Amino acid sequence: MTNTIIQCRHLAKHFSDGDLEANVLNDINLTVNKGDRLAIVGSSGSGKSTLLHLLGGLDQPSAGKVEIHGQDINNLSVNALSKLRNQSLGFVYQFHHLLPEFSAVENVAIPLVIGGQQPKHAQQQAEELLAKVGLSHRLRHKPSELSGGERQRAALARALITQPDCLLADEPTGNLDHRTAKAIFDLIIELNESFGTALVIVTHDIQLAAQMDKVFTLLDGELTEGSVD
Repeated sequence: MTNTIIQCRHLAKHFSDGDLEANVLNDINLTVNKGDRLAIVGSSGSGKSTLLHLLGGLDQPSAGKVEIHGQDINNLSVNALSKLRNQSLGFVYQFHHLLPEFSAVENVAIPLVIGGQQPKHAQQQAEELLAKVGLSHRLRHKPSELSGGERQRAALARALITQPDCLLADEPTGNLDHRTAKAIFDLIIELNESFGTALVIVTHDIQLAAQMDKVFTLLDGELTEGSVD
């Protein structure tokens, strides 16, 4: 079995608005292997989030292809792609995107229930993982009753509950103060190590990116290894 989780080849994304066309991504090639820790940096509007959405099958490329575990995701049905994402990938965003009507433990259990587990077993696993991220005392609280850092910890637990092969994180600390951001990032690394999950993190924070194994810079639609000074 190959160690490659995600591979994109000659990936491009263009947006059109009338006569205007914006080339956001051009001929992107990237491989994410088991256990990798990759950072993608670039200025605001450089296409970092767009690239992450393409890698995760949340958007379709204008050209090129993305493979997850060797499967060309553009050739999969909606249901097959959803199942592959649920089993193989975890997502964390700058804003937590927790469902406001559900408690923390219910939010974290949802991916397991969607994947076919019994709600009782899913909730038990969610409770154990929330304890690992320091939220055992906040299981029944809804997102509106949690602090920003607590919401992001719950979102991280939700992303990791399926023990995904790769975690895709889009500015996961960008909406937090410096101290809380550092705590969340340290937690991401800790959980990444304990689960053996590959990590692809999109960030504008050069100091944060420098703590990863490899840093890629997105500039003028092109991806190159190495950060901008």
